[in-house]
Formats: sequence, C-alpha cells, structure tokens
Amino acid sequence: MYVYGPVPSRRLGRSLGVSPIPPKTCSYNCIYCQLGRTDKLQVKREVFYPKEDILSDIENVVKVVNSANLDYITFVGDGEPTLCKDLGWLIGQCKEKWQIPVAVITNGSLLFMEDVRQDLKNSDVVLPSLDAGNEMVYRKVNRPHGSIGFEEMLQGQVDFRKKYSGEIWLEVMLVKDVNDSDKSLMEMNDAIEQIKPDRIYISVPIRPPAKPGVRPPEPGRIIRAHEIFGTTLDLTDYEDGEFGFDNYPDARTAIIEICSRHPLREEQAKDIEMRFSESGNIDSMLSDGSLVRVEYQNISYLLPSNFIKKIQ
Repeated sequence: MYVYGPVPSRRLGRSLGVSPIPPKTCSYNCIYCQLGRTDKLQVKREVFYPKEDILSDIENVVKVVNSANLDYITFVGDGEPTLCKDLGWLIGQCKEKWQIPVAVITNGSLLFMEDVRQDLKNSDVVLPSLDAGNEMVYRKVNRPHGSIGFEEMLQGQVDFRKKYSGEIWLEVMLVKDVNDSDKSLMEMNDAIEQIKPDRIYISVPIRPPAKPGVRPPEPGRIIRAHEIFGTTLDLTDYEDGEFGFDNYPDARTAIIEICSRHPLREEQAKDIEMRFSESGNIDSMLSDGSLVRVEYQNISYLLPSNFIKKIQ
C-alpha cells in the first residue's frame, strides 16, 4: 500500500499521505527521525514502483474517503520522496484528476538537481527542511549522503525559490545542545533569509528519535528561535484530530499501517480501536511482538517491532 490516512497534520489539516519510495530510503540519516535510522542512504533517483500502481492506489483511496474530506494529497515517503523519478508525473496526474491541493514534504537536499525542481513545479506547497546554518552542524544533525554539502543543499533551495510559483513552508527542527545556540540560530536565519520561504515552522522532536539522547530544547531556547527568525509558526505541540480509516478493514491493520509511517501515542491507538468498536488489539500486538511500547518525554508510543533496532 502506497497511500495511508488521511492523517491529522499540524500543517496540512487532513492529509492523504503517499509514499512513492521504499521504507527508509533517504539522502539523510537525521538524528531526530521518527522512522529510525536510514536503511539505504542514496542520492540517485530511481523508479522504485510502477507509477500506475501508485496512482491507482491514490484513486482507490480518494474514492473511499471522498475528496471533499481531504485538505491535501501529500507526497512524503518513508524517507525522501524526491528520490522517486516519477514524482513529477504523479503530481501532474493528481492535479488533473482532482481539485485537491498537492503538497510535497522533503528534506530539501536534492533541490540542487534541475530535474527535481522541475518535478515539483506543479505542486501547490513544498515543505523543505533546514536544520543547520553551516557544514559542521549540517553533518551532525542531518548526517547527509557524503556527496551533498551544506552550501550545495542551500543553493538548491535558493534556486528553487526563484522559479517556484507555489508556496514554500520551511521547517526547522531544533535539537537540544545541537543546533539551538544563539550562534546556530543566527546562522540558520542567514540561510532562511536567502531562501525567502512563505512560512517558517519551528519543530522539536516529539516522537522517539533515531539517535538515543536526542531531546527537545528548553522552552527558553524555542522562544529565542522565534525571536531570531521573526514571523514563525510553532509545531512544538502534539497534533490532534482524527485519522481516516475508511480504507482499512480492521483496527489491527489500521494501527500497524499508520504507526509504520506515523508513530502513534498510545492514546491515539486506543482511539482507533474505539472507532472500529474493537478491543484487545493493542494488548494482543504487544504480546505477539508486532508492536513495542516506547517511552519518550514521559509519553507512551507504539512502534512496529522492526523500528526498535533502528532507534538503538
């Protein structure tokens, strides 16, 4: 299944997620990633799956959930979606078939490639990341493929801004004692001013991260980031709202499918059980090892068991 949700998004409302790449195929290996360590670190773009199959999956789900109930079709991937060579074709097909805005959530690392910029040109919103203002912090936070340098990544985002007519919503992920000092924030602000995004979001790790010890900054540091960046929006709280379940046959399938891409707070998983009028699934999956309970920042999360080896 390439499509999941809709899921409640703090930025995109009711978002229908589309993953056109294999799990954890990425150009980064970010220390904060909620999906664990990257399995395949690469920059080469590929056709991973038949594009017609991905489009058919989108069509089937849109029919079930009703396009009027969707705010965005979002290409996000279980890694870096711009690694998919068919992304431009998929975006174009979505724009032709439905009156639903298309968003792409990307780490922004491959925007130095002309073909990537061309593939994204028909999307309505692109949401790239920028977590550093220099090479050293970039390598420490994002742990990119060795062929991508900070300046190359930044110039790609700057070049994309010059010709892209849609909206750019930039996300900055702050990690305690890594990129939250005044020096780091000011260097990031210099880069942000070059990119000229339409919005700036400040995020912090709220789900179990890929690297142990990664923590959100102190509240004072987050306030300081808002001061330095100027007009910003905050993503430091938990998302709320209901997940879409119309394309899932039962609670067990829904929980596994969703938390494989969007780790669930235990309370969210219990809400899913209630929506299906089922009970006992969570306990059963914890007992048989399908799910593992992980505590992070005093919150209980449910993750697929195969995630655990990626966050240790």
